[in-house]
Formats: sequence, structure tokens, C-alpha cells
Amino acid sequence: MIIAIARLAFFAFLVMLLVYLVLSAWSRSVRRGKLAAEWDEEIRSGDRAAFIEEGLEEYDRSLRRKLIFGVFVVPYVVIGVLVYVINFM
Repeated sequence: MIIAIARLAFFAFLVMLLVYLVLSAWSRSVRRGKLAAEWDEEIRSGDRAAFIEEGLEEYDRSLRRKLIFGVFVVPYVVIGVLVYVINFM
């Protein structure tokens, strides 16, 4: 029983890691596109690559980036609550 739970947790972690990596890369790509569009439409002076890199560094410190980490936390919390409710209520 313990081995089955450990196996489930391990494979769930791998799936969540894959989802996190894809979601993180997608979100960063979208942010890069928005920064490039902003530079093309409004700024048009200075170094475009530096503007985008500065914006991405800001994005790395943003709340949105940290919320994506919830991909790891939320499923384990939901599973824990379900196990508690089913077994102890």
C-alpha cells in the first residue's frame, strides 16, 4: 500500500513538473511577445533586446510567475482534503 502511494506521488510529481515547465515556458513566451509588441507600438527607441530582457527580469519577480508554482501545491492539497473527507468525516 505504501509503495503504491509512493509510486502515485512520484508519477503525479513528474506529470506536474511537465505541466509546470510547459505552462512556465508558455507564459514567458506570451510575456515576451507583449513586451515586443509594446516596444514596436510605443517606444521604438533604444535597444529592443535590452527592453525585452529587462521586462522579463521584472516578470521573473512577479506574482504571476509565483502563482504558476501552484501547479505543484494545489493537486496535493486537493488529494489530501479528499482523503481526509472520505476517511474521517
